[in-house]
Amino acid sequence: MEGFDIVKEKSPAFYDRFERKDELQGQTHYCPGCGHGVAHKLIAEALTELGLQDRTTLVSPVGCSVFAYYYFDVGNVQVAHGRAPAAATALRRSNPESIVISYQGDGDLAAIGTAEIIHAANRGENITVIFINNAIYGMTGGQMAPTTLVNQTSTTSPYGRNPANEGFPLHVCELLASLEAPVYIERVALADAKTIIKAQKAVKKALTLQSQGAGFTFVEILSPCPTIWKKDPIEARKWVSEVLMKTYPLGVFREKKIEMPECKHAPHKSVAEAIGASGGVSEVKRHHHTRETTIKVAGFGGQGVLLLGQLIAEMGMRENMEVSWLPSYGPEMRSGSAHCHVTLAHDRIGSPVITRPEVVVAMNEPSLRKFAEQVAPGGVILYNNSRLPEDFTCSHARVLCVPASEIADTLGSAKIANVVMLGALLEETECLPAETAINVLETTVKNPKILELDKKALTAGREFVDNQVRVGAVPGPDGYAY
Repeated sequence: MEGFDIVKEKSPAFYDRFERKDELQGQTHYCPGCGHGVAHKLIAEALTELGLQDRTTLVSPVGCSVFAYYYFDVGNVQVAHGRAPAAATALRRSNPESIVISYQGDGDLAAIGTAEIIHAANRGENITVIFINNAIYGMTGGQMAPTTLVNQTSTTSPYGRNPANEGFPLHVCELLASLEAPVYIERVALADAKTIIKAQKAVKKALTLQSQGAGFTFVEILSPCPTIWKKDPIEARKWVSEVLMKTYPLGVFREKKIEMPECKHAPHKSVAEAIGASGGVSEVKRHHHTRETTIKVAGFGGQGVLLLGQLIAEMGMRENMEVSWLPSYGPEMRSGSAHCHVTLAHDRIGSPVITRPEVVVAMNEPSLRKFAEQVAPGGVILYNNSRLPEDFTCSHARVLCVPASEIADTLGSAKIANVVMLGALLEETECLPAETAINVLETTVKNPKILELDKKALTAGREFVDNQVRVGAVPGPDGYAY
């Protein structure tokens, strides 16, 4: 046409070259007529228009969707079958400024990943899920999927899906819309130009809401799969509109009106994160008398090991620190091994697992022998005994023997040995103020007699370190304080 320039341009959200095959670097791997390519284009265009490309991470699980990382020039994470919402949750929470997209097929999301998608939606995670529904397992050979229609044939339902045997098709949008937390849920299709335009608007809307921190957004896309359906591309598009859309009607199933609060300190946090009990946003102020540290508490079940870790974590939270508490214990209620990881930090914590703790609290000898070597060089070991085993040596860390159980017995209850050790820990490390420990105990312990014993135990542990270890202790042959 004269006077017009027709320009065809690939979205900058795609890589310049698709390097899956050396001889076909400009060609995708998808079958002719497949809906994945169109869905990819809709996502890429939305990211470009909204200026979100550089902030985006795309999570791809198993199935045809796995190859998204060959095409999108964004952060890419490939995960196990069905686990994309769980990984997306971790990515979004660990980097609140990011945009996270979970891109999943129906065999992945609605089968092995059912629990992940339901709970991510129920928590209102601030992620966007793009759900490609073609009513079949595509990559792995055409098996029946949870979304396969009644009477539809597949390699595992050659006579058609029978509800009496395989149940009815799963309607994911309707299922998630029954939850309270999601803010936007819509089902669209790739059947013709009109439905594709609506799909484009839905994808853009979902990403816009995420960028505003609104919460969980979900777009289901009814997509053709010509190869597995054994249809040519035109027939496959007609089957979407004439058959698939009758079972899965298009429409918006959830659209909350979200009034976003002004939030200068965390503009991309979710509503739940941004709005406090007062309905506003307040700047977090950390107390100056806290110190970052990592602690591993270990002993027998029944010694209050996990409770000690919980008390420390609660103290950290009250001091506005970032905290994590991760327990590990055997099946026995008593006498089985138990330990927990506690991290106190001023910045976000990457993982709750601690491999080189700065402090180990060993409530018994087996725990001392098991975890002593894990202590970081220059760290501290607090051992619940009056002296170390004769054959035990440790040259890389300071070891303090605190007879917490003996002290607890003299105070009137063996059950408060863990609180004695808490007092010793606070006095030795100075990681948290003792006043906060008392406040936590007053809130946690409901029995007045036990509370009074706990306060005495806390003081006794502090005084032991202050008087016996720092002042009156005589160093042992290896430099340990006995």
